[in-house]
Amino acid sequence: MIKLFLTKVVRKMIKTHKVKIYPNATMIKELERLFDYRRFVWNKGLEVWQEMYEESQLMSDKHLKPNERKVRDELVRDKADWQYQLSARVLQLAIKDLAQAWNNFFNPNMPNHRRPRFKSKKRSFKSFATDRAKIIAGKLRLDKPREVGSSWFDIRLAETPRWKGELKRVTVKLEADGYYASLTIEMPEVVVEHNQSKATGVDANIGRFVYQDDDGYQTQATLPNGLLKLYERVTFYQRQLARKRVENPKNYNSKQYQTTRAKLKRCYQRIARIQGDILNKFTGKLVANYGVIGIENLDCQRMKINKHLAKNLHRSMFGKFQLMMQYKAAWQGVTLVCADRFFPSTQRCSNCGHIKAGVDKITLNGNRKHGTKHHEYVCYECGFEADRDENAVENLKQYAINSVWGQASVPTIG
Repeated sequence: MIKLFLTKVVRKMIKTHKVKIYPNATMIKELERLFDYRRFVWNKGLEVWQEMYEESQLMSDKHLKPNERKVRDELVRDKADWQYQLSARVLQLAIKDLAQAWNNFFNPNMPNHRRPRFKSKKRSFKSFATDRAKIIAGKLRLDKPREVGSSWFDIRLAETPRWKGELKRVTVKLEADGYYASLTIEMPEVVVEHNQSKATGVDANIGRFVYQDDDGYQTQATLPNGLLKLYERVTFYQRQLARKRVENPKNYNSKQYQTTRAKLKRCYQRIARIQGDILNKFTGKLVANYGVIGIENLDCQRMKINKHLAKNLHRSMFGKFQLMMQYKAAWQGVTLVCADRFFPSTQRCSNCGHIKAGVDKITLNGNRKHGTKHHEYVCYECGFEADRDENAVENLKQYAINSVWGQASVPTIG
């Protein structure tokens, strides 16, 4: 009989609810001004940051190195008159985001994070953030600068926020079908129960995830047929835009070009929503039913070196799956175990522990020496046979269990 391992933890939670908003004509103009202002501040802050850094290198003085406070103070000191007509919080949060971008770039645990770059007016996403917004009578009220007159209106929300708590930050974005606000809410303290009585593993593959539940091994598709048709449409629109740029490189930005580009954006938006819905439901089901979950820590950047697999690897959204699992596991009190990047979940026998090496390894084409196919796993030590993905799931499950309970006390749970 399996014992239930329950512990209680009291913690505050921060959750974000993305809501469509409907600003009137006056507020649309204000939002566009704030988008431009945020881009201006980012670019100006990045310029000042680089100048400070170069000066510190020339003078060999580490005290001259830039940081968030120095850059912010210089931008505030050099503010022009027109800037006082816009929210001061947009400036301060933009510089805070810039400092975080530099920290991520120099963080050894984030090797794939790119160096902060200047934002183009034509190509960059339109967004800004503020921490002074409020929800008044079911509407979003942005912080109003002192120099602005009476022409300031609350913005209607498509739905009320899902969670009640303190509104910490609001990020407004322009997407293909309108304006959206991401409401970051700090919820009151809640009691989270850690239930570690059931465990499973999840094996990530191109276009699907394989996992184990009470009924056996299951498959969750991430690239259904409807999504593949949308990707075909994306390729069609991309070729149309590329042809227009080649035929008329100096003046290609016509109304027809903008129309095609808008269609492309809507396709990308539909794809993101479909895949986001699939991943949300799948990850939600996992954390609701299991207390210990083992997943792979894949090196996606290295895997994308293979040009034949790069596009499908990107579309399979391994990174987003891992990110969702991390924050949802924290919400639900679930123990999420990311296997070591070099853990041989595919090559290891889940029955006896033998690890294949050299010419015995399974490749994407199977094993030529032994004549096995890519989806077959045959252990050459104990004779165990299984589906390759199911064997990997069992290995990840065992890895997670051993990480929580240790080798000596592994319960047989499914």
